[in-house]
Amino acid sequence: MTLDQSPGPNRSFLFVLGSSRADGNSEILAREAAAHLPADVPRRWVDLNRLALPDFQDGRHEDAGRQADEVEELLLRATVEATDIVIVSPLYWYSLSAQTKRYLDYWSGWLNVPGSDFKKRMAGGTLWGVTAMADEEHEVADGLVTGLNNSAAYLRMRFGGVLTGTASRPGRVRADEQAMLRARTFFRQEAPLARFPYEEAGAAA
Repeated sequence: MTLDQSPGPNRSFLFVLGSSRADGNSEILAREAAAHLPADVPRRWVDLNRLALPDFQDGRHEDAGRQADEVEELLLRATVEATDIVIVSPLYWYSLSAQTKRYLDYWSGWLNVPGSDFKKRMAGGTLWGVTAMADEEHEVADGLVTGLNNSAAYLRMRFGGVLTGTASRPGRVRADEQAMLRARTFFRQEAPLARFPYEEAGAAA
């Protein structure tokens, strides 16, 4: 069955920027994709470098009553209010950037925030990724793709895949004509319910 994934007025996008470089290649690619969303689709951009977000401390079994500070509360609210979350991270050592990974680590804590219903509210939403890398062979980003897919699968979200581009020096992703072309239709593609690899293997058996 083909799902209608055309962004409509009931969709809202949160773009989470996780590069250590302002206006980096991953952001350029993400903004190109966002420019081709319908004009009536709300979009919000959050730059993790501009948030005073400390390293995540896992206190799930020690401080169940922990209160989120203002910055964390803002980020939590922005996350659960979006129907579509776009992780924008360069490929650093074949995975997500430290800033992006820290943001996802906070998801673990939000699962246990009283009254947040984090897992329930995330279910049915869509997770996307955008990444730029120095390699021409985009298969080197498979680890990043798998991590995002599995995160979506755990929360019973849809996964729209990862838009990849080749660039190292600032702004060079614009020279990757194929990546810029793919960006134009990236958010129009089908985003199926994410599955863990073992679920897919079981379904095929």
